[in-house]
Amino acid sequence: MSNSNLPKIDQLGADLLETNVWQRWQPVVMPTFWGLICLITLHLNSYWLAGLSLVLVFSATSTSTHDVLHGSLGLSRRMTEWLLFFLAVPILESGHAYRMTHLFHHKVFPGHEDLEGRAAHEPIWKVLLGGPTFLPKLWLWSWNKAARMPIQRRWLIAEALLPFLALVLGWLVWPLTHSVLIYVLMVGIASWFYPVFAVHLPHKHFEDDQITHAWTVRGRILPKLFLPLAYHLEHHLYPMVPSHNLPKLAERLRPYLAEDKVRVIHVP
Repeated sequence: MSNSNLPKIDQLGADLLETNVWQRWQPVVMPTFWGLICLITLHLNSYWLAGLSLVLVFSATSTSTHDVLHGSLGLSRRMTEWLLFFLAVPILESGHAYRMTHLFHHKVFPGHEDLEGRAAHEPIWKVLLGGPTFLPKLWLWSWNKAARMPIQRRWLIAEALLPFLALVLGWLVWPLTHSVLIYVLMVGIASWFYPVFAVHLPHKHFEDDQITHAWTVRGRILPKLFLPLAYHLEHHLYPMVPSHNLPKLAERLRPYLAEDKVRVIHVP
């Protein structure tokens, strides 16, 4: 099936673009909520709970930021800019750099000029070795692209300071609690695996046709935790659909994908 034979979004149902107040704002608060849970469990020395909470921090941030940067929640431009900043605070990353690189990724993948998608072309060992420099490279790429966008550069500068400010805060409160500094280190190390789980695996074995650009995953637990990554093919085909509607979109696309023999990966 060629891309032109895929149904238009209005053929699949205009309700796929709808969001209510709960669906719009509940995901926005979840990264901060799970970040606080992670800090509390670290303070209580419950490290396995802290690790689980950190996974949920990244999961919530991925889902919420995807929806905000793709404009699928119907937010104002001003609110979008502020949420790109605040949603990335719990993982100490740049939401504005992510928007620039991710939208470009959607536009040109699998082209080699796609810096974010480059991990899909590389063997896993090379992706792992490049993990520590992956996000800094994305930030620098965005900085160069924003040469004539002074407001965007101000956001990029503010977001680049987040890890350093967090380290200073962790050092200042060290006599009271070790949790902040440990959290900062955990987030930093976890971010090294971003190109593996967000790029390499979802796009593994891609082909030229857009319908083969990414995987699509089904299951009872994991897909619900990582909506844009689990339903990554659907997300790439219809990026305007908010994350909470991706399972519904996947069900409506099922006969079209089955016709083209698209492989569905089953997980817990």
